[in-house]
Amino acid sequence: MIPTSFNYSAPATLAEALGLLADGSAKVLAGGMSLVPMMKLRLAAPEHLVDLGRIADLAYIREDGDVIRIGGMTTHYAIESSALLATHCPLLTKAAGQIGDVQVRNRGTLGGSIAHNDPAADWPASLLALGATVKLQSATGTRELSIEDFLVDTFTTALEPGELLTEISVPKDPAGASSTYLKYYQPASGFAIVGIAALVVSAGGKVVRARVGVTGLTNKAYRAHNVEAAIESGQTVTDAAALVADGIDANSDIHASADYRKNLAVVYTRRALSGLLP
Repeated sequence: MIPTSFNYSAPATLAEALGLLADGSAKVLAGGMSLVPMMKLRLAAPEHLVDLGRIADLAYIREDGDVIRIGGMTTHYAIESSALLATHCPLLTKAAGQIGDVQVRNRGTLGGSIAHNDPAADWPASLLALGATVKLQSATGTRELSIEDFLVDTFTTALEPGELLTEISVPKDPAGASSTYLKYYQPASGFAIVGIAALVVSAGGKVVRARVGVTGLTNKAYRAHNVEAAIESGQTVTDAAALVADGIDANSDIHASADYRKNLAVVYTRRALSGLLP
């Protein structure tokens, strides 16, 4: 339970951090909730750690017109307790309150979690349902990607060597929106065996938009476009939810078989949507 030797840097500014990361050889330390345990088990052995904890400019929740911008180093607890998000994007506060335990929520960060891209993490499903975008910065420039393009595969993202995820942007909920995040979790870790994030926008007693993000079921979180289309076309919740695992190669491990996960996905999608429809 002792990591290998490594060099350690704690930059005070974003520019300094990007300079340290420029050659692509260093590993970023955000909250450390995933990386530190991996290092102690020697599943990860970085030669150089760049700790972002002293860069205050990377931790914020700001209103910007019709968008909420969240710094990559914003903690889960800061999101859970944000009055701004509770008003304009409550799906994030609901999801944040279900992550790990109090210690994890106080130390873990939104950017660190997304960049790690654990297939059982809570954030990706919610960000997919919200249509989030991410800002990636390096010493040579900045680019923005949709969350769908950013999440590539298990523990793999579109981050290039030398890049840092600095900001996540989500649109404010429109009028008539309601949302929820439900999950069946592994008791020891709190990770989702299956988690469902749902956002429904209604007008005149009808659904005009449905968004469903799924985590824990397969190699990465995904949007259930078939479920969304079924709900928007007026199909019943039961019929729509039954589509959530269609064509999905579900994970199977010591916690749940593939068939059990698929069944959980159907059940939790039905529960999530049932509580949101007009």
